[in-house]
Amino acid sequence: MELTGTPFFLLTVILVPVSIAVALLFWGKVGGPQPVRYLTRIIMIMFCQVTAVLMVFVMVNNANLIYGNWDDLLGTGDHVRAVPKVAPIDPAAVPGQSNDAAKEPPKVKQSFGGVNDPLVPGDVQKTELKGQVSGVDGEVLVWLPPQYNDPAFKDKKFPVVELIPGYPGSSSTWYGTLKVSEQLKPLMQQGKVAPFILVSPRTKLLNNQDAGCTDIAGKVNADAWVTRDVPQMVLDNFRADPSADRWAIAGYSAGAHCAAKLSLSHPNRYRAAIAMSGYNDPAREPDSLVGKDAKLREANNPVNILKTAPQPPKVALLVSGSKGDGYEDGEAIRATAKAPTTVQVEEGSGPHTTEQWKKMVPGAFEWLTSVIPVQ
Repeated sequence: MELTGTPFFLLTVILVPVSIAVALLFWGKVGGPQPVRYLTRIIMIMFCQVTAVLMVFVMVNNANLIYGNWDDLLGTGDHVRAVPKVAPIDPAAVPGQSNDAAKEPPKVKQSFGGVNDPLVPGDVQKTELKGQVSGVDGEVLVWLPPQYNDPAFKDKKFPVVELIPGYPGSSSTWYGTLKVSEQLKPLMQQGKVAPFILVSPRTKLLNNQDAGCTDIAGKVNADAWVTRDVPQMVLDNFRADPSADRWAIAGYSAGAHCAAKLSLSHPNRYRAAIAMSGYNDPAREPDSLVGKDAKLREANNPVNILKTAPQPPKVALLVSGSKGDGYEDGEAIRATAKAPTTVQVEEGSGPHTTEQWKKMVPGAFEWLTSVIPVQ
């Protein structure tokens, strides 16, 4: 039974009145010595409380898609097949294109199916990807813009946005909770938003630990998974534009940290980034492995990335957040950035919730369209 499915939710709803009815029915019928009767009744009360808490948890989880499946909740999933040493990429190289056929990796041809989640729209596709570079295995969700299958656009290549959830987060959250495809589809049809291919990869790769979209020796190549394996798969299976000028990355909360630092670290892959309610210091996430390592913590702070870059990256950032929740971090990035890096900071006033980020989606993607315009 799926964690986020309707059957399990209905089961939790039914269990609440059933547990109360059982307690009321047998309360006066409990026999045995007085200590046994007291203990039995305490167990009855606890069972009623557990069923109520379980129902509320499932409601909250279904609404926010914090945990996408039982493995994520219980910490039993294994998404790191290997941790090979990742060779640095040529800064001038364009992913998906090579002048040397002998060095070009084999095409990553994938099969796609439905997501099997009632909260995710039916036009979102899912594939299980084995990362050739990173050694990571995980699902990747893809949504194609309305123009993609229009015969008038059959020869057109489309811009791409990678969507990064928070931590723990699910690859379904952007589609199921933030309603990104449902909100953007009419705007794309009206020409207000560019027809982006939207791609959301799994980023919860370790049990009860946040990899922070970082390559960590001996642990996981989370950076290579997001910035190399997933883009290569998209380029090999869809009419995606390989130019960095037509790629962007967006995230909220811990995903906002990923979006900012990956875009600044990989200007050969991303032209722009959207960061909603993020942070610069990886240690802001208590479960972050990066935050627990002094060298990684410093190297993965977007401010330090800008300070140590050989030259300012050609990247545009939109950073939004309330005071104490991302706003000051955005200002710190803007104060450090030098042309051609551009940073726009927007102050919000809402809480750190998916409902707040959902409201930001249309405006953020209209801004993104000003950076990566309709062609």
